[in-house]
Amino acid sequence: MSLGTPRLHYRLVDSTNERARQLAAQGAPHGTLVSAREQTAGRGRQGRTWTGPAGSSLLCSVIVRDPPRMLPLVAGVAVAEAVEEMQTGTGAEDRPGARLKWPNDVLLDGRKVAGILVEGRPQEGWAVVGAGVNVAVRPEELPPELRERAGTLGLQADAIEPMLDRLLEHLERWIPAGPESVLDAVRSRDALRGRRVCWNGGEGEATGIDGDGRLLVATAGGEVGLEAGEVHLVGA
Repeated sequence: MSLGTPRLHYRLVDSTNERARQLAAQGAPHGTLVSAREQTAGRGRQGRTWTGPAGSSLLCSVIVRDPPRMLPLVAGVAVAEAVEEMQTGTGAEDRPGARLKWPNDVLLDGRKVAGILVEGRPQEGWAVVGAGVNVAVRPEELPPELRERAGTLGLQADAIEPMLDRLLEHLERWIPAGPESVLDAVRSRDALRGRRVCWNGGEGEATGIDGDGRLLVATAGGEVGLEAGEVHLVGA
């Protein structure tokens, strides 16, 4: 079954991820899609909220049965490729390509245009891939505290559905891909490599992504591999 079928679309919902999780626990099939025009309690990683004006962002969550081990990285690559495709024909093709800030942020020109949240129950054989993409957000519509970090594709609202179509196409192509192919794609878009980063418990220079999808960081005490968590650029 293709991703995106069946689909449940809301004008207003608390969280597409929360609804998709409920459906997955109730046995909804692989590919089930939950989308919304607006969220009241959209979630990002580390308990953060996802904020955006109604009708300006792609807000969606898709159920993946028997998810691959590197699904979070798979989702990042799929979103990045879809973002780049949406730039074609807009006069923005000369912009630098979409980059991945480990583990799940997609950046354009150093600004976050998309965030991904993967949740699930591996013991039950399912996961939910949630994505929020600032497709038609205007910078002045963002909260003041986000304007320095958040970005947008700068398109019109009628580009949200085409963005969804492209995302699902790329996600479907990457889900069955082998780990090495996924890692190669992630490494080619690594926004942190060579940058000074900090996290809860340490600081060092990001040196790449290892074979298990961990972020490698060179510290004063040696190289460490981060499994998950929030990573910040030093000085940002």
